[in-house]
Amino acid sequence: MYKKLIISSLFLALAFFSVHAKSVPGDSTYNREMAFNAEIDSLISVWYNRQMSPGNDTSFIAEDFADSLLINDFPDSVYKARLGKLPMVFDLSFNNIVRNYIHMYTHKRRDLVENMIGLSDYYFPIFEEVLDANGMPLELKYLPVIESALNPNAVSRVGATGMWQFMYYTGRMYKLEINSFVDERRDPVKSSYAAAQFMKDLYDIYQDWTLVIAAYNCGPGNVNKAIRRSGGKRDYWEIYYRLPRETRGYVPAFIAAVYVMNYYDNHNLNPKKSELPILCDTVIVNKQVHLEQISQVMGIPMAELRSLNPQFRRDIVPGQNKPYSIRFPYEQTTRFIELQDSIFAYKDSIYFNPEALSKAPEYNTYQAGPPSKDHRKLTYTVQSGDNLGYIAAWYNVKVADLRYWNNISRNTIRGGQKLAIYIHKSKVAKYEKINEMTFEQKQASVGKTTAAVLEEATNTDSSGEYEYYTVRSGDTLWDIAKQYPGVTDTDIMRWNNINNARGISVGQQLKIKVKS
Repeated sequence: MYKKLIISSLFLALAFFSVHAKSVPGDSTYNREMAFNAEIDSLISVWYNRQMSPGNDTSFIAEDFADSLLINDFPDSVYKARLGKLPMVFDLSFNNIVRNYIHMYTHKRRDLVENMIGLSDYYFPIFEEVLDANGMPLELKYLPVIESALNPNAVSRVGATGMWQFMYYTGRMYKLEINSFVDERRDPVKSSYAAAQFMKDLYDIYQDWTLVIAAYNCGPGNVNKAIRRSGGKRDYWEIYYRLPRETRGYVPAFIAAVYVMNYYDNHNLNPKKSELPILCDTVIVNKQVHLEQISQVMGIPMAELRSLNPQFRRDIVPGQNKPYSIRFPYEQTTRFIELQDSIFAYKDSIYFNPEALSKAPEYNTYQAGPPSKDHRKLTYTVQSGDNLGYIAAWYNVKVADLRYWNNISRNTIRGGQKLAIYIHKSKVAKYEKINEMTFEQKQASVGKTTAAVLEEATNTDSSGEYEYYTVRSGDTLWDIAKQYPGVTDTDIMRWNNINNARGISVGQQLKIKVKS
């Protein structure tokens, strides 16, 4: 009887490492009883319509949280009758555990449930279409409610990602593309097809959809173990106490989610309007394009484009090697086709630097060291706006040597600082006057005009208090701060009211306070 279970489980061995195994083997202090409730609380507690960002862990709910939720809106007989009226192939059993989860959704998480009800108008049709195409029960559409709170960018504490909460290897096993630019675990359509195939494989083992849901959470190995230890019983509630403790709450939470999403109006829960458009269409592109290029030319808010296309993790559609689909509001697809030439050309040199994409830097094996006896020492006084890169270029020396000669850590220098620079004695005359030149003259000596200087770095405001830096592709706040003596990345964040260091965009003007 167990031969099929064992063979099928081997086929799904990688799936055990899905989200779906949240326990921590060997950690005697880890409270498994609280783990599932903690995961639910973590994933749904920070879901917003406007900003679809991964959730952060917050305080969690123990399995006995019902002690503080003694309010019964309805008798148990009402809950049972309502669940019995739903046309589903699942056994929607009702007991104290299910009631506790219903109370959690209808009392402690009302605002978040109202958000999910509003979002369901957009996401449920996607799930239903995929499930129907695979001949699967449509009620499985409620699984992402407890997996991710309908958040395509949800990331659990163990790294499970997306609405269906795939771990990396499980996602790759089910043909989801995951790289630096694309994460199809976040794609509501493609991840739904992968989840459907995963659940079909589980159903081939158990022939029972309730056990499929349990195995989706903890892996088929744990379900097989529970079946074996219970003497071959294959009813979820009969193997309940043989399952990992966090999985014991998973199926009751699913039943509660099914109840709440169907009877929310009886609990005075009101859907919050989602800004996601109900009617959408896709366009296939064969060129790389930045979502901001689309946003600027078409006038579509970036938040909307990101919400419709969460799989593009850096806002870049890397379409140069293979085609990718971009999801738009239905009425915008024709406009994209009409404007695509303008979109691809819009500030393309800013969003995509051809030299950076085609030329990889050579591996640097150079080791700085003391000057030879053929070198002579010159002294340079650091001016405001200087950095080691500029100075090294002016004297035709390496930045590594500048650091070595002056015992400089990283790239930090300050105005008025004296730097020792060693030049070959045959070239001293060429460089000894650099210390007396203006910045423009020094730049001109290495072939850079004033226009190039402005393009590279900055403009200064009329007050002279701030300079402005234009963000380029690949820039980070730390990289930008290094170009300004005495400036840190936190300084730039404060001057520009930036809350997230990653929240800068190509072409953005950053205000930099001039240090005297």
